[in-house]
Amino acid sequence: MHRSADSSADSNAYLDTDRHPIDDESYIAECRQRLDNDGALVLAGFARSATIEQIVAQSAPREGDAYYAGKTHNVYLTPADPSLDGAHPFNRQVKSSKGLIADDEIPHDSPLRDIYNDALFRSFLCGVLGIDNVHPSADDMSSINVHFASEGMELGWHFDNSSFAVTMLLQAAEGGAHFEQVPAVRNADAGDMAFERVGKILDGDEPVQTLDFEPGDLVLFRGRNAIHRVTPTEGGTTRLLVVFAYNDRPGVALSESARTTFYGRTA
Repeated sequence: MHRSADSSADSNAYLDTDRHPIDDESYIAECRQRLDNDGALVLAGFARSATIEQIVAQSAPREGDAYYAGKTHNVYLTPADPSLDGAHPFNRQVKSSKGLIADDEIPHDSPLRDIYNDALFRSFLCGVLGIDNVHPSADDMSSINVHFASEGMELGWHFDNSSFAVTMLLQAAEGGAHFEQVPAVRNADAGDMAFERVGKILDGDEPVQTLDFEPGDLVLFRGRNAIHRVTPTEGGTTRLLVVFAYNDRPGVALSESARTTFYGRTA
C-alpha cells in the first residue's frame, strides 16, 4: 500500500539539500530552465552516499527475485503495422531486457519510499516539470521500481509514452550501460513520427548524445519526443536504477496487459 506524502519528513536525512536546495524558488527555476533547454536534467549527488548504500544493501540481494523480460519492440512501443514492410522504421525491431522489482516488493522501511513520498521533493518536481501536482500510480506495482541490468542486458532505442521520467542510478556497471539520446526527434502531439530521422538513428547515421550520471544522481528526462536507449551492460557488476513513477493526475494505473508484460503478474 502507498503511504501519503509526508510534509514532516526530513529531506536532509537522505537528500543533500545543501547542494540542492529543493525549496528555493530560484534553484527550482534554474533546474526547470535546464530541463526545458536540454530535455534532460542531471542533479549530481542528489541523494547522500549513505542513503544509496542503504538502498543498494536492501536491493542487490533481491536480484534473483526480479522479474526478467527480454523482448523485441519498435521504437514507438506499439504493435507492428502489417501494411508496412519489415524494413520500415515503424516496424524495425530492437531488443530490450531487464529485471524489475515492483513497488509492492520494496521494503516498507526503504529510503526509496521516504524520497518518493516526501512532500518537499514532490513540490520540487512540480516546479521543475511545470505541473500542478504529482500523484502515485493507482496500482500497487508501478510507483517505485528497481531495475536490474546484468551483463549483456540493454534497453533498445525507444520513445517514452509518458511526458516525463524521474530516475536515480543506484549502482553503476563496470562498463557499457551508456544512456544515449537524440533530443526532439519527433512531435508526438502533432502526430509527426519522424520516420526518416528514426531510420538514420537506427542505422547509426546520426550523432547521439551520451548522458553521464553516477550513483545518487537524480535524472529528470523528457523522453516522449527524444529517442533514447541504454547500451548493453559490460562486466560482472549489475547496474541498479530506481524509477520513480508519478502521474500529473490521480487515479492512473497500468493496464493488466502492461502489468503482465513488466511484472509477469497482474496483482
